Amino acid sequence: MIARIATAAVRGFLVTLLIAMPSLILTQDGNGTPEMVVFLALLAGVLVFFEYNSLSPSFIEFRDAPPLNRIRYGTLFVMATGLALLVRHDANPNGLTTLLRGLGYLLGQIFDFPLSPVQLMTLMLPEGTAPDTINTVRSAAGLACFVALVATALLVFAIRITGWPLPGGSFNVWTNLPLFDPTTGGDVVNRMTRDGRLNVILGALLPFAIPGGIKMIDAFLGTASLGHPMLMIWGIALWAFVPASMVMRGVAMLRVADLIAAQRRRTYAASDNLQTI
Repeated sequence: MIARIATAAVRGFLVTLLIAMPSLILTQDGNGTPEMVVFLALLAGVLVFFEYNSLSPSFIEFRDAPPLNRIRYGTLFVMATGLALLVRHDANPNGLTTLLRGLGYLLGQIFDFPLSPVQLMTLMLPEGTAPDTINTVRSAAGLACFVALVATALLVFAIRITGWPLPGGSFNVWTNLPLFDPTTGGDVVNRMTRDGRLNVILGALLPFAIPGGIKMIDAFLGTASLGHPMLMIWGIALWAFVPASMVMRGVAMLRVADLIAAQRRRTYAASDNLQTI
């Protein structure tokens, strides 16, 4: 019990730190962290603490199937922190911000090919946007895309090389997929396969669709702007993280479906052998 509470507290603190980190990095004038950021960080930390401290899962998937959620957390943490340091370079440059700015610029140029998600992010900006802002958005989008691709590759590596999720023990569908009801909607394997493929497809399309959708909204409401540092950081981080997270969820669902199908084949084979004896 004590170990479970301590582990949940650590996870809650890490989530709180994740949400507050960009604001802490950009706050250099002594005014402190904005109250809204503090509230959201504490709220997210408390929710994660109660989720992992509870014996019954509620909404967090794959909580007992590391390292999927650790990869997700690390992805968003690296994105948010890296983008905050990149944006901070204009106001308070140092060696680390210079390195990230240069890396972001290089990645932005690499990923800025015709009709790429990075190019669509820059085209989403309103007319008359300052060239420095466009370059910053391009660099931030390139860096976020690179982190998302590396994180997805890490999950594929964990599945192909380590055999995730079986090295950690048996896989409990109810604990790791609390929002998935295996008793309704037809065959479990077919449903998981369908949901997994749908998540992968949507995750691959969202980086292209989100900038276009924001541009369409801006044509009517005139609200698309990434000029504010915090809006730029979280907007680009979520633009890259949500699709990557959906792809990772889809790959994980397909893996679980394969494991269930393989278990069924072994069960049927064993049953046939018993009948022939």
